[in-house]
Amino acid sequence: MSVVHESMPTVRPVEAVVFDVGWVLVQWDMRLLFAKLIDDPVKLDWFMANVVTEAWHVEHDAGRDLDEMVAARKAEFPGHDDLLDAYATRFGETIPGDVPGTSDIVRELAARGVPLFAITNFASTFWHDFRATRPEFFDLFGDIVVSGDEKLAKPDPRIFDLATRRFGYAPEAMLFIDDNSANIASARALGWQVHHFVGGAEALRADVRARGLLA
Repeated sequence: MSVVHESMPTVRPVEAVVFDVGWVLVQWDMRLLFAKLIDDPVKLDWFMANVVTEAWHVEHDAGRDLDEMVAARKAEFPGHDDLLDAYATRFGETIPGDVPGTSDIVRELAARGVPLFAITNFASTFWHDFRATRPEFFDLFGDIVVSGDEKLAKPDPRIFDLATRRFGYAPEAMLFIDDNSANIASARALGWQVHHFVGGAEALRADVRARGLLA
């Protein structure tokens, strides 16, 4: 398997590692929830393409109030109240489990004393409910910048600037790991070292080893 080295070789050693959450640490698929609630595949496709769309969900990630956006969607798409209520109350069912292998890398980095942080596009209420299910894991991170709390979402450069101030390291001293190419490009433009998470945990492990972070 090839290793994605977006900024290798690097001049400055990595002093801290910053993870994305969705599709780097945990899997996420809104369709999983609604497939339980809509039996007809054609209706499910229509609902996901028109009602609970990813673009609409991203508004909540960026800080739009959940009650307001759900009420507005109910008015726009009458007859789907129960499904929209499920979006608001059953979001945990869209997260089926970990991305294989990356949680092991996190724990190994933590055991070696590497400072760990995260920047995630995640709605505030959804994040805090989800984090409460994994306290022992997310407590390994010194700080986590959450888009819904800050009302800033990746790839907006301002969220990376905020993270730089919060984490206390220069951008060029941090390795940022994300599956989204726009987020990677934004961080790289600000001087961060980056790993585009497209090769899975095996490629990430090879990269962090090459950077001297793991044996």
